[in-house]
Amino acid sequence: MKARALYPRAHSFEGRPPQAKKQPTLDREEMILQYTPFIKYIAHRLAMRLPPHISMDDLISAGVIGLMDAITKYDPDKKAEFKTYAEFRIRGAMIDELRSMDWVPRSVRQKATQIERTIAELERKQGRTVEDEEIASALGLSLDDYYETLRDLQGLSPLDMEEVQKRFPDLSVDDFLESLSDREENDPFHQYRMKELKSLLARAIDGLSTKEKQVISLYYFEELTLKEIGEVLGLTESRICQIHTKGVLKLRARLKRYLETG
Repeated sequence: MKARALYPRAHSFEGRPPQAKKQPTLDREEMILQYTPFIKYIAHRLAMRLPPHISMDDLISAGVIGLMDAITKYDPDKKAEFKTYAEFRIRGAMIDELRSMDWVPRSVRQKATQIERTIAELERKQGRTVEDEEIASALGLSLDDYYETLRDLQGLSPLDMEEVQKRFPDLSVDDFLESLSDREENDPFHQYRMKELKSLLARAIDGLSTKEKQVISLYYFEELTLKEIGEVLGLTESRICQIHTKGVLKLRARLKRYLETG
């Protein structure tokens, strides 16, 4: 499975993302007006997996800042189209805003960390992907209570940037997102570093169960909503949510192990 951006990439909003002309100077006000529907679309997609108290207006404001940054820094001589470059900048600005909010409660972080460690320990001992019943038992929970905990953890990103930055201290979220685009990077060290990180991600995804791979692929690569995935796979949205969260926790646990061991 080819790894692409971990935050869903918009593929349509009232059609397709606007096509920007490649030119040395971009009119800031005109571009902001042109890309406003795109910014709202990305904000809506992100908000769908976040707690209700997260303000859409805050995400949109961050997206506008990301767009302005893209307008300022875009180099028309690069092979990446402006719309591709702007999308990464917009999304990266929104993600940075979410990180600054620290919107994930401490209790949720603790639960996620506990499950990640449990999964990592079980997989180390068993040498295989582990089942729900095994994880629940190791946590001292009934299967129903384990699934209830998974519902509380909805919204976690598969990529724990804090862990990634321990291995790659100078790598930002924005750097990682940009590296997954089609733009060329002339720095051989940067190329090697990103190739290594993407290889670790692909390796982690490959170890998921068939259902988890399907959901992760449809959600992050095909950009379907959880409801749409449920319709495709003939499962309820609640069940898809469980599978998605399990897959995310397994990815985080494996990536952490791979990053620590090299």
